[in-house]
Amino acid sequence: MTDLNGRNKIIIRASITGIAANLLLAAFKAIVGLTANSIAIVMDAVNNVSDAASSVITIVGAKLAGKEPDRKHPFGYGRIEYLSSMIISVIVLYAGITAFVESVKKIIEPEVPDYSTVSLVIIGVAVIVKIILGLYVKKTGKKVNSDSLINSGNDALLDSVISVSTLAAAAVYLIFKVSLEAWLGAVIAVVIIKAGFSMLRETLSKILGERVDMDLARDIKATISAFPEVNGVYDLVMHNYGPNSYNGSVHIEVPDTLSADDLDKLLRKIQVKVNNEHDVILTAIGVYSYNTRDPFAVESREKVSGIIKDVENVIQMHGFYIDKEEKTIRFDIVVSFDAKDRSEVYRETVEKVQKEFPGYTLQVAVDTDFSEETGKE
Repeated sequence: MTDLNGRNKIIIRASITGIAANLLLAAFKAIVGLTANSIAIVMDAVNNVSDAASSVITIVGAKLAGKEPDRKHPFGYGRIEYLSSMIISVIVLYAGITAFVESVKKIIEPEVPDYSTVSLVIIGVAVIVKIILGLYVKKTGKKVNSDSLINSGNDALLDSVISVSTLAAAAVYLIFKVSLEAWLGAVIAVVIIKAGFSMLRETLSKILGERVDMDLARDIKATISAFPEVNGVYDLVMHNYGPNSYNGSVHIEVPDTLSADDLDKLLRKIQVKVNNEHDVILTAIGVYSYNTRDPFAVESREKVSGIIKDVENVIQMHGFYIDKEEKTIRFDIVVSFDAKDRSEVYRETVEKVQKEFPGYTLQVAVDTDFSEETGKE
């Protein structure tokens, strides 16, 4: 995985490339648009300027996000990248709305465009440049997991489509003497606005906190399960503090024969291995013990597991332990987000298990499926 400093250098290099390309394209398009009296080309130039501004924000965001953790922000500044991505989305939205307003004005008061061969060649070159730039920036963004770069890359590819549309409008005018400039400008603006809303929605979703990537969750569980003392891995919760920056907690199930010393060694080994292999810091590892010495306990576990499989929206049961002396049974259930009433699922579960173990006190905790697979276990 790319280290933080290397990642920031890649982001900054790609952004500087984007700034240079967009400013050159904006200058050429502005000259062509004003000379040809083309509102569509002028709006395209404005869009390039907004792209350059977006790249500047990406650089600033990467620099700020790379700051070392301090007393006020002990988890670092990685989430600033999400804020910079949100600002880029707002800029794209603003550019789209501005373009739409100007296009509507030209629809009301139309002007006849005047294309030249040079202007059309420049727009054609711009299409090629934008496609190359968009693919490069988007690929780089995926490589380093940067939403800001991915958004900039998508925007550049969208610009190439816009430029192709401008060329198409010019062809229609030259062949049929029908000007679609203003109408095309309005369509382009709507496309830009839609893209801005989409970017903003995705960024806000990450700021709110999304479910952890299932592949990453599966890999972490597999790493922990590889320890021979671990019988099961549950309740994995991941907190995102920026791209590639995770802190988390997890529960493991171990036999009731482990001593405190053995358990301490195991937990430390797990934390080190998960950090080394997945770049995830496990700040807490909870422990469930399971009965190993009593056949009745093993039988009871299987019975309760069978009962719970018949309860709708219960994805999983774990952390089962039965204490015959104190007459207690404790376990956790993972309830799906599909459940309309979680308290009703809990009540039904307790009721069914209690019916089979009338003399026992049940201690049932309800977990949320933060990273669990769908389906019963």
